[in-house]
Amino acid sequence: MSTRFPTLFLSHGGPSVLIDGSPAPAAWRNWAASHPVPRAVVMLSAHRPALAPTVTSVDSWRTIYDFRGFPAELYELSYPAPGDAAVAERVREQLAAAGIAVEPDHRDGLDHGAWVPLLAMYPGHDVPVVALSVLPRADAAAHYALGRALAGLADEGILVIGSGSLTHNLYEVMWNDPEVPAWVSTFRDWMLARLAEGDIDALLDWKARAPYADENHPTDEHLLPLFFALGAGGHDSTLFHAGVEHRSVAMDALAFG
Repeated sequence: MSTRFPTLFLSHGGPSVLIDGSPAPAAWRNWAASHPVPRAVVMLSAHRPALAPTVTSVDSWRTIYDFRGFPAELYELSYPAPGDAAVAERVREQLAAAGIAVEPDHRDGLDHGAWVPLLAMYPGHDVPVVALSVLPRADAAAHYALGRALAGLADEGILVIGSGSLTHNLYEVMWNDPEVPAWVSTFRDWMLARLAEGDIDALLDWKARAPYADENHPTDEHLLPLFFALGAGGHDSTLFHAGVEHRSVAMDALAFG
């Protein structure tokens, strides 16, 4: 009998979280250590955009260093995890059954939104990974529906992850500044309260209802994986890591279901 996995939303931060003393990787690592190893990971990262839903599996993933100006040791890390064609086909079948068309995607690289948390969680890079695209031109409801279509994967020993950030305004980042502005904390508190309440209507209408929505997300792609994870996992949520780093980067991590 397969293990039923929760679905995760991870605020992945910058790649330097792996080396700068951030507590987030330890939280991801501890979560993974307290659960069985999944059959595969289905990952939707904020850094894999597309105009339409895509599902990708490869023989071995290439590591993408989609960042500049970070310490040299980060460019020496790699995550050559395998893919899983059977799981990728299962994902396509589930999306098709929900009336969601999938387009081909031949990109063979994992961006840092995917490999940074996975390197902390499964450092042996032996858990197969299937990648989905985030849809920057679609809304929260579309990503929630995408997740809902894949809710059954949790019963098949598959871990579904949405990787983004609860807040994401890089113009406001100040490295190692511990002060959290009110516009960050107010938005974050509102989001976490609605998640704790399971208030799906309010969450899907976050751009209109959440305080300081535009300030925290000048573009939407880093919050959209949250709605994907929420749809796939269900409304019961557990916050297993909380915090804000570098003034405006919320590092909250949640498990759904």
